[in-house]
Amino acid sequence: MPIRLLLVEDDDAIARGLCYALEQEGYAVRRAATQAAACAALPEGFDLLLLDITLPDGSGFEVLRRARRLDPDQPAVFLTARDDEGNTVLGLDLGADDYIAKPFRLRELQSRLRAVLRRRRAPPACLLPGGVRVDLQKAEVTRGGEPLALTALEYKLLLVFLAHPGQTLSRAQLLDALWDESGNFVNDNTLTVYIKRLRAKLNTPGAPALIATVRGLGYRLQAPEVPHASQP
Repeated sequence: MPIRLLLVEDDDAIARGLCYALEQEGYAVRRAATQAAACAALPEGFDLLLLDITLPDGSGFEVLRRARRLDPDQPAVFLTARDDEGNTVLGLDLGADDYIAKPFRLRELQSRLRAVLRRRRAPPACLLPGGVRVDLQKAEVTRGGEPLALTALEYKLLLVFLAHPGQTLSRAQLLDALWDESGNFVNDNTLTVYIKRLRAKLNTPGAPALIATVRGLGYRLQAPEVPHASQP
């Protein structure tokens, strides 16, 4: 099923461009241009809110407040020209998952929306074959209780695989998911290096590789043994 997204944006030009780009990414987009229209739409239920702050009849902050009354865990991202510290802090204090300033880069926005959805869907921890445990709340990876030192990009790559356990991911899919949130491009050679390093760190001697190469198609992570592991 497509991801249901409520876009709250009063600028028609920005809204049209975002609706087109997000629909191309597979989102089902509902657009609201005012606080009243956004609040009226909230009972329909959305997987993600993308909110401007300054609206003709109010504020995106109030839209999020009302959304939280219906669903305390409602994922939401602010997309606004008001990027001063006070507004950023208020937005995050209200429970927003991210705060993106205008002007923005479209691929960066898409990457950050995917990151929000991955974090929301991920279990608190999971156990992989070979005794590798990933604690997603603490952002820690251990094997047999001993910590594994992963770089930020290696950990991000692991999260991409965890979001698709047992699924073969093409190099193009991985490169797209690893688009750096600061706008730095991750190239094909870099991907090869990081897959090799991550595989070496995760593998237990004598055990099958956790990240398997599917010739001609891409890579696949072995499915977790315990999707919602709670043991330490």
